[in-house]
Amino acid sequence: MSAGAAASGSLLEIEGAALRRGDRDLWSGLDLTVDPGEFIAVLGPSGSGKTTLLRAILGLQPLSAGSIRVGGQPVHRGNPRIGYIPQQRPLPRETSMRARDVVALGVNGTRFGLPFPRRGDRARVDALLEGVGASHFADRRVGLLSGGEQQRLRVGQALADEPTLLLCDEPLSNLDLANQVGVTEIIDRQRRERGAAVLFVTHDINPILGRVDRILYIAGGRFVLGTPDEVLQSRVLTDLYGTPVFVLRAGDRLVVVGVPDAEPHHDHDDGASHGALGEGGVA
Repeated sequence: MSAGAAASGSLLEIEGAALRRGDRDLWSGLDLTVDPGEFIAVLGPSGSGKTTLLRAILGLQPLSAGSIRVGGQPVHRGNPRIGYIPQQRPLPRETSMRARDVVALGVNGTRFGLPFPRRGDRARVDALLEGVGASHFADRRVGLLSGGEQQRLRVGQALADEPTLLLCDEPLSNLDLANQVGVTEIIDRQRRERGAAVLFVTHDINPILGRVDRILYIAGGRFVLGTPDEVLQSRVLTDLYGTPVFVLRAGDRLVVVGVPDAEPHHDHDDGASHGALGEGGVA
């Protein structure tokens, strides 16, 4: 946690939260308080409600019970205190926008009327591009960029309002190792230098394991919350899933063996976008 950040109060407070789909609880009785500078990983099989949790925090998905507050205020759509980083999904090659145009949408894309640039907008865009390591391809067409380069732009767009809470929905999916490391470092730098809290949905804990403070693991309508050492144990995951699950170490990596197939209901994200490139993934 960044120095002195904790004194400013919790950024995210979830109390008694539940979300029901049809005759099935995705999760219920969820209590989670996230302080400035905390890095929380959200794990679980497809369909367990990970993306739905992010949608609820974004004000896009009403709860069945309980409450969520961001910065002490009830959730609402378009909260500038929240930055949203979606999965990496390749953009069509014919996409004509330049890289800087994508980031610029995060700076001025929420204004009404014609998008006349304000004084300082270009400097702000240039600073964001530099911050995510995209300055050298700022004027290239975004459709011609690699998946890792496109994802850096999504991160830059999400950071435009200097959010205090970053919601990351599988942001490393489909990226090679070098870009996984690069994108993770950008997100973690926001946490370390600005005290932003991070909620990071992922299927693979290994790329972020050394940065995580706590893990929220959701499965089968139940969840467990604790430090990585507390949660990533064979005994804990066996109890959560109700079937034998083994956590093994292979060098500096963790391997979880025996996890059942995905939940029967796949909760597709159909609108969690929080910016022009905000395609969501599967919960």
